[in-house]
Amino acid sequence: MNDPKSALPPVAGSALDLIGRTPMLEVRNLDTGPCRLFLKLENQNPGGSIKDRVARSMIEAAEADGSLKPGGTIIEATAGNTGLGLAQVAALKGYKLILIVPDKMAREKILHLRAMGVDVRLTRSDVGKGHPEYYQDMAQALAQSIPGAIYANQFENPANPRAHYTGTGPEILAQMDGDLDAVVVGVGSGGTLTGVGRYMAEHSPKTKMVLADPVGSILCDYVATGTHGEAGSWIVEGIGEDFIPDNAQMDLVSKAYSISDRESVDTARLLLRKEGILAGSSSGTLLAAALRYCREQTEPKRVVTLVCDTGAKYLTKMFNDLWLAAHGFDQRELHGDLRDLIAKRYAEGGVIAIGPEDTLLTAYNRMRSSDISQLPVVDHGRLVGILDESDILAAVEGGDDHRGARFKTSVSDAMTREIRTLQAHQGVEALPDVFDRDEVALVVDGDEFLGVITRVDLLNHLRLEA
Repeated sequence: MNDPKSALPPVAGSALDLIGRTPMLEVRNLDTGPCRLFLKLENQNPGGSIKDRVARSMIEAAEADGSLKPGGTIIEATAGNTGLGLAQVAALKGYKLILIVPDKMAREKILHLRAMGVDVRLTRSDVGKGHPEYYQDMAQALAQSIPGAIYANQFENPANPRAHYTGTGPEILAQMDGDLDAVVVGVGSGGTLTGVGRYMAEHSPKTKMVLADPVGSILCDYVATGTHGEAGSWIVEGIGEDFIPDNAQMDLVSKAYSISDRESVDTARLLLRKEGILAGSSSGTLLAAALRYCREQTEPKRVVTLVCDTGAKYLTKMFNDLWLAAHGFDQRELHGDLRDLIAKRYAEGGVIAIGPEDTLLTAYNRMRSSDISQLPVVDHGRLVGILDESDILAAVEGGDDHRGARFKTSVSDAMTREIRTLQAHQGVEALPDVFDRDEVALVVDGDEFLGVITRVDLLNHLRLEA
């Protein structure tokens, strides 16, 4: 009888010991053409991403060369995962960490970092290198102003690609039994491309490096033409650039694919449905490029790509149907009227509402849990009133009876019954008057309540039409 403990890893002495040696999974339920496609599950690192490897490597290199002293301060510019990796290592080693992050960073990452005691400072994501508010320039300037601080600088730090040359690359080739035709990677700082690419060039020369690049990034054009134009914008986090990082050895790339935000999101969601892997937006980009590469082949090949990080960091974004609608990714039918602006539809469960027979305590709990200040009151699909914080306060404050009893008052006794609504067939021009009254637009179709439109919904609509 086999000992079940024989296949298990030994007990680790620290979370740092859990970095690397991540599992490999073969894709079984997606069309990979004549190829076999494998996923290196970097989301299994303790910080949830491949950047744990880089963080440990850079901090240990700074310790070794004496630039990082005990109790010192580390400063970095990051779109998120390098910051989480640095937080993981810095916390265990006793260093202070300050991160400069662009404002498109997922909320989950920011909350994760702040929970670890990191000083997170947001800056603009719509400016390029050389601008004083560009995240890398801000980080470098800050490091120069704080005595004893180091700027980790993943974009130029040689310890970044070294982590992949000594770790990720050897692991991949060993897990593939030395038989590997291509590795599909993205480039943010360039460390994965350069480290894995150099290792493969030395130990598996037949292995091609394939680039997955978001539409808007300059890197795909650079691979194809040796030059590039102006960078655009993209929502995928962690990969794609508006410059060529020093750590990115672009001559290692044999082929590059430009992947749209929509394809990246759709592919990451498909990976969850078909393979049960919850991955982030950059993993969607890599998988989309890997699937394209595999389907283009005319003979069987063995291909590896990376699940760069966990999708748990994007639950309010790419795995949120309301977020998809706000970015025009939901493929909904358009009507040319106010229905097109309703991101949160009552019939689909998108609107937090209350019934007239519910209690004020229930209404209060819904407001608090959803961080909202008012609730539509809906009775069998019909909008019958609106309840806001002032209505609840007026009903429960004062009086001689027990306040707990007053929270048991029904919503119908406290709600505002005189409400102004808009009909679904009306156009966008009906909204400014509603917003000027500091209200949300309550949209109905006849007697049926459809949903609400906020100022943000109007802004999203105007941006998508721009």
